[in-house]
Order: sequence, then C-alpha cells, then structure tokens
Amino acid sequence: MAKLTFSLCSLGFFFCFIMCSSYVHGKTWCVALPQAPEPKLQEVLDYLCGKIDCGEIQPGASCFDPDTVLKHASYAIDMNFRINGECDGSYAIFSATDPSYGACVYP
Repeated sequence: MAKLTFSLCSLGFFFCFIMCSSYVHGKTWCVALPQAPEPKLQEVLDYLCGKIDCGEIQPGASCFDPDTVLKHASYAIDMNFRINGECDGSYAIFSATDPSYGACVYP
C-alpha cells in the first residue's frame, strides 16, 4: 500500500511539475471552453473585439477559417489573455497545448 501511495504521489508531483513549468515558460494559452454555449461565446467575442484587435479572425485573415464561433472566440480570448492577463473560467480554460492550426498561429 505504501508503494502505491508513493507512486501516486510521484505521478501527481510529476504532473504538477510539467503543468507548472509550462506556465512559467509562457507556454500557456487561454481558449474557449468547447462546451460553452455558442450565444455566450458570441457575446464574449463581440465584447473582446471591441477592446482588442481581432484582425486575424476577419474574412481572408489567417485565423478566419474555420468560420466558427468557437474558433474565433478562442483566438480573441487568448489575445485578451496575452494583452490583459484575463482568462474567465466561466467560458474559457487554460491550455498547455498550442491551439495553432494551419496558417493560424497563436502568439
């Protein structure tokens, strides 16, 4: 039993170390929760694009496609996180995985 407890503690420590080192090295993004209601994400998107530059999610820009509220909101939420340090857990989540795709590169 002690061996199992030690193993679980070691695993927990290792997981925490990996996640914390990601945050320390700037490898953290704040993106939209996939299960957030689309109307809420649209509201957030509209609000944030009134505060920050959302040029990359405009038609023809590198992050426009796919043209979904989830993808556009994720980009705007992360840009707001970069600029203002905000990541609201009611519609967003921290990610240690780079959400960039194709020509769309998240900072």
